[in-house]
Amino acid sequence: MADGSFTPQSKIRGVLNSLGDRGRGLLMKHGYDVGEGFEDVLSQYQTLQHAAETERLRDLDGLLVELNSTQ
Repeated sequence: MADGSFTPQSKIRGVLNSLGDRGRGLLMKHGYDVGEGFEDVLSQYQTLQHAAETERLRDLDGLLVELNSTQ
């Protein structure tokens, strides 16, 4: 991330680009399965908040804490 922190408006793609496998693992831990090769291309651009609102992601606040502590 440019400013060094993830927010609810951060994109799934940004998490993966910044943290790679660690980001993928944290997303999976919180219920978001990125799949292999991002079959659903539009999901790459989904914000963390939108993923949480649509129940694709659990415990957004907890995820943000973990994401920001790994940088």
